[in-house]
Amino acid sequence: MSVLTRIPAPDGIAAASQYSLPQALGFARAGGTPIVLGTGRFVAITGQLPLDEQGRLVGAGDPAAQAGQVFESLRRCLAAAGATFDDIVKLTYFVTDMAHLPALRAARAEHIPDDRPPAASAVQVAALVRPEFLMEVEAIAVVAP
Repeated sequence: MSVLTRIPAPDGIAAASQYSLPQALGFARAGGTPIVLGTGRFVAITGQLPLDEQGRLVGAGDPAAQAGQVFESLRRCLAAAGATFDDIVKLTYFVTDMAHLPALRAARAEHIPDDRPPAASAVQVAALVRPEFLMEVEAIAVVAP
């Protein structure tokens, strides 16, 4: 595991709630840290889609099932790079509807502790590579040398 430093509110920047949808929109907790620093090996993981090991869609029309599969795929990619969720410094969520974010946040909470959130961005897109995909998540990690 790498040693990461999280800076939740740099001077002149509002607290992390501005980096995620606020609790007023139905989210249980703030979702990110604006700055995460680390020293080590850089690992970039391409956007993961809700596909199983055979390339079959998991959770047609079900954001929670798709989010669970996306995070399982991220776990496998991290392991292949000698990393864990503790090493993630940045997540980028691509969703076809912002209503899918609670499912992604719930899946993230199963893998990443509330006290060590990565920097994160969420982008609503018109479409992903196939219409049945509701989300895609990419990650950047820093692994101890």
